[in-house]
Amino acid sequence: MPSTELGAALHAWRDRIAPDRAGLPGGGRRRAPGLRREELSHLTGISADYIVRLEQGRARNPSPQVVEALARGLRLESGEREHLFRLAGLAVPGPATVPRHITPGVHRILDRLTTTPVAVYDATWTQLLANPLHTALMGEWTGPDLNAAWRAFVTSTTRVRHTPESNGALQRLLAADLRRTSALYPDDAALADLITRLRRRSARFAELWDTGTTAEHESSRKTVDHPAVGPLTLDCDVLHVAGSRLRIMAYTAGPDTEDAERLALLSVLGTQTLTG
Repeated sequence: MPSTELGAALHAWRDRIAPDRAGLPGGGRRRAPGLRREELSHLTGISADYIVRLEQGRARNPSPQVVEALARGLRLESGEREHLFRLAGLAVPGPATVPRHITPGVHRILDRLTTTPVAVYDATWTQLLANPLHTALMGEWTGPDLNAAWRAFVTSTTRVRHTPESNGALQRLLAADLRRTSALYPDDAALADLITRLRRRSARFAELWDTGTTAEHESSRKTVDHPAVGPLTLDCDVLHVAGSRLRIMAYTAGPDTEDAERLALLSVLGTQTLTG
């Protein structure tokens, strides 16, 4: 049973979210209508054991990153998110830090785009949320690979087919965008840490950062080499959420094309592996 105000709030918010509302499969016998701790763990990347300890009051000092992830997974309104930060004994992130809160309205947009691969990024190009079809298309990223700049400069973890020219253009775009973001959010510790690590791990990023490269994002076409359904050439568009600098990245196929057929097949297969 919850033994702290923080634990009680987390338990109550978890109970009110139906699995299908969070993009998870429902069904089966459930003792409560809301999310299981294991399901919230899947949505947030936080271990189920740690969620148990938070709810039971055995863990009392979650980090800002953990609290932000819980707010997203529980689909909290802005006021509820602020309350969660205060219950955790943390200051609510101010205007000089990168907005990472996904509003219920943005959640609902993703809920309705079940046949379109969609992901939400913050202003540092860190993926905050992806719908199941996006994960099926691109694979599931974890840890530092959730950041697009880290993938582009350090690990090259991607299914997108690149030429040296397209990869160079992407790197210039990301470095320029991070420079603009750092000027807008000078007090964001996570952003400062990301830039420090990128400069240390990538000579190319350090060069672009020091020379002050400029670039602007435009819509593009990308070829994704999927291990199960084959290559898909898709339009990639980035939509900006007013007031938060969140980016919604969506992939679409032209109608009546082989790419559209493969995307439809992928929406059925999900993250399963084709056999036989």
